[in-house]
Amino acid sequence: MRRTAPAFALIAAAVLALAACGSSSTPAATTGAGASSAPSITGTITVFAASSLKEAFTAIGQQFEAAHPGVKVVFNFAASSDLATQITQGAPADVFASASGKNMTQVTTAGYAAASTPFVKNTMEIAAPPANPFKVTGVADLAKTGIKLALCQPQVPCGSTAAAVFTNAKLTVHPVTLEADVKSVLAKVELGEADAGVVYVTDVRAAGSKVVGIPIADGVNASTTYPIAALTKSTNSAAAQAFVAYVLSAGGSTVLTADGFAKP
Repeated sequence: MRRTAPAFALIAAAVLALAACGSSSTPAATTGAGASSAPSITGTITVFAASSLKEAFTAIGQQFEAAHPGVKVVFNFAASSDLATQITQGAPADVFASASGKNMTQVTTAGYAAASTPFVKNTMEIAAPPANPFKVTGVADLAKTGIKLALCQPQVPCGSTAAAVFTNAKLTVHPVTLEADVKSVLAKVELGEADAGVVYVTDVRAAGSKVVGIPIADGVNASTTYPIAALTKSTNSAAAQAFVAYVLSAGGSTVLTADGFAKP
């Protein structure tokens, strides 16, 4: 009996060693299984986005494609009101980023999006040609006789937000043109066909030396909040949800902030 005790101790130690090896390998195997079961994101998604998001979303799209090599992002930039109408009339799209909560509500009410998330805010600024021929220094100058003023159409977010500025300032203006979206207003100014236009601060920044920006006083300025949503009729919902998540991530926020957008 005294001779069997050492043998028993050796066997017990071996069993414990084997158990330890088994316990250390189990989490590694589980981790590997979890990683391999993660869904892959592939295919094409079509993103309908407000014109004012063109520069930022183009950059975000490139970053998203780099992070997901199997995905292609196609953009449709236009006035949010037009995009909302296209979506509710059945145009194929996977994501909608609107410059107005009103246009997003149009989409969600029709059942084309379950919910949306505000992600940035934009404020208005006056854009003038580099020489500033009408010597615009503030919003009051936009009501002067003879100025060629370009605005967005009233149903477009940049048009309704500009209208709020004039209401706040108690001004009546007489635009010579009402454009379909903010980029068209900016183009009129860049080409010298307008003495001034009311656009977003992000558009003035994007235009660089092609225009000069004239700030609008905080007391009369107005802003609009942008919501984003993956659409219910998306044919690639996994990639659509991933794109929305990327826009809302720190990486997306960095791009948007660099372009002049503010947090909502």
